[in-house]
Amino acid sequence: MSEAAISVTDLSKRFGDRTVVNGISLSVRKGEIMGFLGPNGSGKTTTIRMMCGLLEPSGGEGQVLGLDIRKDRRAIKRRVGYMTQRFSFYEDLTIRENLSFVAGLYGMRPARRIVQDTLEDLGLGSRRNQLAGSLSGGWKQRLALAACIMHKPDLLMLDEPTAGVDPKARRDFWDEIHRLADGGLTVLVSTHYMDEAERCHRIAYISYGNLIARGTVPEVVRDAGLSTMVVTGADTAAAARALSGAPGVDQVAHFGATLHVVGRDGAALRTSVARVAAQTGCKTVPSETSLEDVFIQLMGNAEDNM
Repeated sequence: MSEAAISVTDLSKRFGDRTVVNGISLSVRKGEIMGFLGPNGSGKTTTIRMMCGLLEPSGGEGQVLGLDIRKDRRAIKRRVGYMTQRFSFYEDLTIRENLSFVAGLYGMRPARRIVQDTLEDLGLGSRRNQLAGSLSGGWKQRLALAACIMHKPDLLMLDEPTAGVDPKARRDFWDEIHRLADGGLTVLVSTHYMDEAERCHRIAYISYGNLIARGTVPEVVRDAGLSTMVVTGADTAAAARALSGAPGVDQVAHFGATLHVVGRDGAALRTSVARVAAQTGCKTVPSETSLEDVFIQLMGNAEDNM
């Protein structure tokens, strides 16, 4: 686990006079699942595409699987499985035909046996003759994953792979990712789902082109330095209005019949919450800060590079 599958330093990408990735340094260990978090337009996809050899960096340097990201882009592409945000297979071909096409692109031999093994490994055997365009989101996702790992890559890069997929399919997908990682595959996955981020070994948070947090989930939550209070009672709507903009309060969010109130200044937060709770007849208790609280805080603190 100590050897790096990805190691980049000061990675940057500019399009004209706009910098979309700004000096990112990141290391991912072999066999690790690294979660890549950030709001839409934050530069996650651009960073992934530079790492897997599809885009040449404007600045910085690094290695992926021991290969130079500038000089060895062609070799990197052959050793990486890249799953894009959008389903990108032929919808008028069957599952088997799509996988056969991918096998041909990679020059796999014997192609028929490799496709058959892949169908069975990913549980696609019973649907092999179903048209890709008729598949549900979860089955399209499974087909895309099968195509990504069929050539036995050493690194898997997944760009928001479970967007629009139901919870059962998402859980099945993540069980498969952990099975692959247990076998030695390294995984870099971008996601907006906090429960998925918590299933990663480590996470990195990028916002508007800048890497602003990284570590295990407990480390990222701890380093954010936030305090959280939960408010309950019959008039939480009035409490929410009173707490908005109060000293020490950075976030107020409804969770069912309760309020989660979050802030960086713990003492000021507790004073404001206690005052408003007394005014509205509500009760309040301290709570653990969630990764979602941290995510929202980091988004609010970041500066838009547009």
